[in-house]
Amino acid sequence: MTDLRGASAEALAGLAEQTRAGTLADTATMGEQLFAVAGILRHDAALRRALTDNSVEGEAKSGLARAVFEKSLESAALGVVSDAATRRWTGSRDLPTALEHLAAAATVRSAGRDGSRVADELFEVHRVIDSSPELRNALSDQTRSAADRSRLLAGLVGSQLLPATNVLVGQAVTREQGSVGAALEEYLDIAAEAMEEIVATVHTARELTAEEQQRLAAALNKQYDTSVQLHVVVDEDLIGGLRVEIRDDVIDGSVVNRLDEARRRLAG
Repeated sequence: MTDLRGASAEALAGLAEQTRAGTLADTATMGEQLFAVAGILRHDAALRRALTDNSVEGEAKSGLARAVFEKSLESAALGVVSDAATRRWTGSRDLPTALEHLAAAATVRSAGRDGSRVADELFEVHRVIDSSPELRNALSDQTRSAADRSRLLAGLVGSQLLPATNVLVGQAVTREQGSVGAALEEYLDIAAEAMEEIVATVHTARELTAEEQQRLAAALNKQYDTSVQLHVVVDEDLIGGLRVEIRDDVIDGSVVNRLDEARRRLAG
C-alpha cells in the first residue's frame, strides 16, 4: 500500500474522490493520464519541487500545473493534478507517488464488475515472475529497453489479461522504481482498496475446493468485518494445514508450524 505520512496521506485522501466519477472509459483515461503525469514528475525534479513548494500559494502552483499539462490532459485528470498542486506534501516525491496510487485505483475501477478479476490476474502474474529467476532478472535488466521488457512479459501473459490488468503490468515493468514484483504487490493492495476489499494470501499444501475457499472467506469476512479476497498458493512444504497472511497478520495453522512449536516445547 502507498506509504504516505502526515500531510501527504491527507492530500491523497482528499484527492481520491475525484477519480471516481464518469464512465468506465473515462476512468480508464483518467488512470492512463495520471500514470503519465506521475512518470513526468518522477523525472523532472525541478517541476516536482515547484508543484510541492509549501512556501508558494496553492493558486500559483495550480496555475503552473494547468499551464504545463492543459494541452495533454482531459479536464478530469487536469482537475486532479491542479488540485494536487494546491495541497501540502510532506516531501516532493510524494506527489508522483500519490498520483500513481490514484492512477492504479482508477485503472482497476475501469474494469467495472471485473475489478476483482484484475486483482486475481495481478496475483497470477506476480506468481509467474516469482517462480522464474530468469524472468525476474530479465525484467530488472536496465540494459534492456522498457519496451523490450514489456514485450517480454506480454508475450507470456498479455493475451490472457483484461485491458486494465495489462495497463498495470505494463506500468510495473516500466516505472523504473523498485522491482516489478514490488510494484505488482503495491497494485494488488490498491486494487483491493479500490474494490473495498482486503486480500488474504493463503498458503496450503494442496488445492482447496471451492467449498473450502468459501468457508475460509466467510470466516475471514466475519473476523475482519469486511470483504476478503483469497489468493491461494499451493506450497507442498507445509505438509498440511494453512498459513494465511492478511494485512500485517499471519495466521499459521500449518503442520510444519505445529511441528516446529512441538520441537521448541521439547527443547525448552
